[in-house]
This record gives sequence, structure tokens and C-alpha cells, in this order.
Amino acid sequence: MAHKTRTLAPRSRQWGTERDTATLPVFHARPSLAKLVWARLAICITVALWALYMLIALIALLQAGTFPDVWQLITTFSYLLAVTFLTFSACMYLLARKGGLERFGRHSRVPRLELDEHFQGSRAPLTVLVPAYGEEPALVRKTLWSAALQEYPDLRVVLLLDDDPYPSDPADADVLMRTRSIAAEITDALAGPDARFARALREQEQAELREETPTGERMLRVAAEYRAAAAWLEERASAESARDHLTATFTEEVLRGLARDLSGTAAALETAAAAGETLPGRRLTQLLRRLVRTFHAEVTFFERKRYASLCHEPNKAMNLNAYIGLMGGRYREVDTHRGRMLHPVGADGFCDLEIPDGDYILTLDADSIVLPEYCLRLVHLLEQPENARVAVAQTPYSSFRGAPTRLERLASATTDVQHILHQGMTAYSATFWVGANAIIRRDALEDIRTTERNGALEVHRYVQDRTVIEDTESSIDLVSRGWSLVNYPERLSYSATPSDFGALVIQRRRWSNGGLLLLPKLAAYLRDRRRARRPVSAAEAMLRTNYLASTAWSTIGLVFLMVSFPFNGLLLSPALLLIAVPYFASMAADLRDTGYRRRDVVGVYSLNLLLLAVCIAGVLGSLRQAVTQVKSGFSRTPKVETRTVAPALFILAPALIVVFSVLVGVRSVNEQAWGTLVFSAINTLCAAAALICLVGIRGAIADMWIGWIAWLWVDARSRSTEADTDAAAVDWRAALDDGVLGPLPAAPGLRRPARRGRRRALAPRSADEGRKVSSR
Repeated sequence: MAHKTRTLAPRSRQWGTERDTATLPVFHARPSLAKLVWARLAICITVALWALYMLIALIALLQAGTFPDVWQLITTFSYLLAVTFLTFSACMYLLARKGGLERFGRHSRVPRLELDEHFQGSRAPLTVLVPAYGEEPALVRKTLWSAALQEYPDLRVVLLLDDDPYPSDPADADVLMRTRSIAAEITDALAGPDARFARALREQEQAELREETPTGERMLRVAAEYRAAAAWLEERASAESARDHLTATFTEEVLRGLARDLSGTAAALETAAAAGETLPGRRLTQLLRRLVRTFHAEVTFFERKRYASLCHEPNKAMNLNAYIGLMGGRYREVDTHRGRMLHPVGADGFCDLEIPDGDYILTLDADSIVLPEYCLRLVHLLEQPENARVAVAQTPYSSFRGAPTRLERLASATTDVQHILHQGMTAYSATFWVGANAIIRRDALEDIRTTERNGALEVHRYVQDRTVIEDTESSIDLVSRGWSLVNYPERLSYSATPSDFGALVIQRRRWSNGGLLLLPKLAAYLRDRRRARRPVSAAEAMLRTNYLASTAWSTIGLVFLMVSFPFNGLLLSPALLLIAVPYFASMAADLRDTGYRRRDVVGVYSLNLLLLAVCIAGVLGSLRQAVTQVKSGFSRTPKVETRTVAPALFILAPALIVVFSVLVGVRSVNEQAWGTLVFSAINTLCAAAALICLVGIRGAIADMWIGWIAWLWVDARSRSTEADTDAAAVDWRAALDDGVLGPLPAAPGLRRPARRGRRRALAPRSADEGRKVSSR
């Protein structure tokens, strides 16, 4: 699937990070009137400053008389176009922010009683799918536990393992075995409390059938069950070793958070009983049913690569598609010359594998956790009559706090700010499926399913894998079919952020790749809506376009400004720098609201400079795919305790920004272009600080050295050896059953001996190919 990555020695906590692992509140604070007013004014001010700058630039150019020069005209137009695109992205940030703040002000939480009433008669099955490849067992374990403890009545959790099911490396085999055993571990752990609470529920239901009058004693029995559940969770939390901030968040928010909630319910029941109050038997039944919902779940795993009848394309989307295509079916395993196949069987036939169907599917990344009420509240939202055409409900993930590195802390800050923006996009019907966690309506997936033949295989695609941002393309497919997507305005999910530059490069390069490829599909959606006389709003069209293309024009535009800034002195005015003030002021306020410091806005800008070349590489990947029609390879973001080696090119790029900015600054001093000097000084300081503080001089040197060595030295197999291997791999059964598709090898007794291949000492090696390197 994804390329293996090179890793170095374990990381240690850096200065300038945070030690407090307390997460952000579930509920967003209601914005003040002043904050809402500023959110609206910021957009108007930005547009007004852009218009003022364009007017000033035009007057300056007319006075200078530069228009007769064609080259000057082209560069001037390009410069102004870059400014316009950057301003547009800033306005989209401010627009989404305004929508998010307005939604937070209107949101009111559904009471617990209403949820219990709703799910007393609703048993819509839900399947949690956790795709995983090469993940650390400890990380997968936390994800599966958070899924298994969902307060949902009919829950099935499936770990979709995509590793080689028959690894030759003993270390890989051991990791795979431990990962497989997690499902059984969780099932065994839940068996005790599940049986106890099911027994208590049966007793209460029998008492209700006998129409026994509820008493304070029965209320105390229910409270005792809640106390027992809380004690069980506390015991499990105490057994967790909080060695990192991810484990600390899982322990406090999932295990102890649920324990606190259950203890609060027990205390309320005890207080009511002491006051002589009694609850109806129906309500006591609902309370016990909640315990059964929470501690009952079927947890299992599935490996698509064990079956030759399933598609093995190496990406997350096809891992999900392979299993979704099997849901609701019964299958018999048949061994053939191609490998083990799954053959469908009827309802009365013998089967080796039966996969239940579900009304809803929760896709959950293996590095994410969800709070216990996630499924309950989002499915309740989906089952409201007005939401019958909502296909996806999600809560954009927040970060795990207490990051041990400065880079992870700043990357987490961008994640928490993006949460606000995604919430705001829902206000304009411009929601995109984020991917780390989401509940999808099964009918909606069937509506966008495509089927194709790949040789002897029939491949169903529910989640498109044309790009490496599969969830984004599926969002456009859904809205094109008349479905909608919703972000639930609470913080109910968390996802891991890369802790080092190498891992962040892999993640952000993948995020930057694919958006441009989806613009034609978005244009078709907008055109079809207009022809159907149901045009989308201007806000939705702009936000969706910005979401797909802003990485391309923002990175290229910023590079263009940096390169052409010293040569366009006529275009420099105070209004140009003032355009960005509302954007950065609003981001600073958002950082402050999400628990960071206002001055971290400088760190976020530095991080963006550091990732400039990474984003450009992702954009170029989109263009390469558009030209060659060859899909980009899916690269999994490493979640390891060691440091991931970054490609040397992405270490060199910020250093070049520093050198170039210094040269521009020197020239600005000589020409007394003080505005250019300020801009170049900011870029110099921010890029240098990012390289030193976020990557580290020692880490940068190590990464460049390892990249050089990896490119220089590699063992190359001889052609003759490869040919012999390919010939030996021909299966005589396939030749007899399927026909001869090419020249068969000679019979064993007639084959000529292979010549010994030579070893090439110097051969280039792909930077993404990767091998594990450990420091001593």
C-alpha cells in the first residue's frame, strides 16, 4: 500500500511545547456580539483594501507609462492576479469563519432524555470501519476501544487490516499478530459488564411487565449498576500507561469522561431516591438500556488481501470499498489457482463468511478517537425528518493537546482552526467529507456506487480512489446526486498530528495533491444545478472552489510575490500590506479561542513557508496525473514514536527562501525600498526560524545526508535473474485454465543456466522508496 518510511531515533519533548493534555471543550463558546460584528466587517475591510490597492497600483502604472512595454504588462498583470487570488483565499477564510461563529451561537444540544426516547424504538445497525495499514498496535487499540464504547444499540466494529497477511519478516508478523488480537481482547473485556447489565435490564423489563410500582430501592439498584460501570471504566483507565499525549487524551476523555458521566447519573438517582422521588419504570428501563448499549459491541477484523477475488489496489479507499461491497452477503471460501476466492451463496447455503449489512457506516482512521456520544448524536441528527437527504454527518476532528514537539504544536493549531472553518462551510451548504471520521448513510453510498471489470474481478467503488483525497471527490459525487453533508457543531473526535517534519511532509503533500483534478467535476455540478434552475449560492460555489484550488494558487501566488517583489516597486504600497491585516488578526483571535497564543500566528506563517515546496510538489503531482492519466501513489502518514526522514529537497527549499530573501533585503537597502525590505526581512526571519526551530539543524543535516546516501547506493538485480524469476513464477494451472497469454518458459530439463548478474555499485534510488534506518 503506502511506501515504507525511514525513521531515526525516538523524539524527546522540546522546549516551547505544551504539557497540558486537557482537550478543548465539547461545546463551542457562544461568540459575543463584538466578535460577530468583526467577523462581518473583516470581509468588507479586506475587499475595500484590495479595491484601494488596485486603484493605487493602476494610477502608479499610468503615471509611470509602463504599459507600452509588453513584458512589463504581462508581469504586472500576473502580479496583480496573484494578489487577487491571495485576497480571495483570505476572504474565503473570513467567510467560513463568520459562518462557523454564527452556527456556534445558534447551536443547542439535544437533551439526553430525547436521545434515550429516540433510540428506544430505533435499532438501525451501524458498522464502524477502521482501515489500517502498518499501524502501531497501541494506536489501533485506542481507536477500537473508542469505537466499541459508543452508546449505540446495534454496533459492529471492524478493523480492516491491509498489511500483507503472510509476512516473511518475523517482526512484521509479530506486529500483525498483536494487531489481530486486539479485537478478541476488547470482546473478552466487554463480556463481563455486558452480561451484568443485560441481566439487570431483563429484570427491570420483567418488573415493568408485571406493572410493579417503581420504588426508591429500585432506583438505587439502577444507580448501583451505573456505579459499577463507572468503577469498571476507572479501573481500565488506571491500567493505561499515559506515556504520551494520545494515551492521556484517550484515558481522560473516553474512559474517565464516560465514567464521570455515568457517575453523575448515579448521583442524580441517589439524590432523587433520598428525596423520596420515584422515576417511572419506563425511564429506569431507558437508563439500563443505555448501559447495555454502551458495553455491547461486536468487534472483529477483516483482511482483503487474503482473498484473490477482492481488489488489492494500494489505497485506503479500496480497502473500504472491498468490505462495503461484501456487506449484506454470505460467502463460501474456495481455493483456486489464483488464490482463495469468496463465492456468494444463498440464504440457505453453507457459508464460511457472513457479513451483516448496516443502515449507517462510520469510517474512522486508525489514528483517531471518537467520544462515546459520537454515533448516538450524529445518527439522531440523520434520522430527523428534515435530514432525510443528508448523506454524511461528521465532526471535523480536533487535535490531541500536549504535543511534545514545536512542529506538532503548530500543526495542531492549524487543525483546530480548520475545525472552525469546516463548521462554517456547513452554514453555506459547502461541506466536504473530511475523512478521518464520518457517519455515512448506506443508501447514499449505493447511490454513488460505480462498478467496473478488472480482468476476472468485479470492482465496486463507493468511495472514489481517482485521487489520494478520496473523501473530497466523494463529497462532490454525493451533492451531484442531490445529497448533502453536515458538520455537527461540537468537538466529538480527535486525530493525531504528525510530530516531525518528515511525517508532516507526507501528509501535506498528499493533501495538496488532487484538488485541481476535481475542478472539472465541481464545474459540472455547478453547471447541472444551474440548468436544473436550482443554482447553488455564490458562497457555496466560491467556498468549494477555494477548498479545491486554494493550495495551488496560494502557494504559487506566494512564490510569485516573493520572486517578483523586488522588481515591481511601482506596485508596492501600504494598502498591499494592509490587505492581510484582517486575515491575520482574525486567525490570531481564532488561535486564542482554541487555547493557543495570538503570537502563534507568526509560527503558523513560518510553518507555511516551511511547507511551501511540499505544497508545490503536491500540486505538480495533480498536474502530472492530469497529463499522464496515471494515478498518484497513496502514501500513508507515519504514526511512529521515532523521527521520519524528510526528502532532502524539502529541507533545501526553506534554506533557499532564506538566502533569496537576504539577497532581496540587501538590494532593498541599496535602493532604499523600505517596503520591500520589510517583506524580505519577515520572510527571512520566519523561514530561518522554521528551519531551526521546527526541523532542527541537526535533523536537517541528517535528513540531507541520508537522502544523499539513499540516492547514491542501491543494490540492483541483474536482468537475467529477474527474467528467471518471472519465468519460474508462471503457474501451469493458470496456463491450462485461462489459456497461454505469452511464451511459456522452457521445460525444467531444457532451460539454459542463467548467467550470474553483475552488481552495479552506483544506481539512483527513489526518495519515497524508503528503508528503515536506526541510529546507534
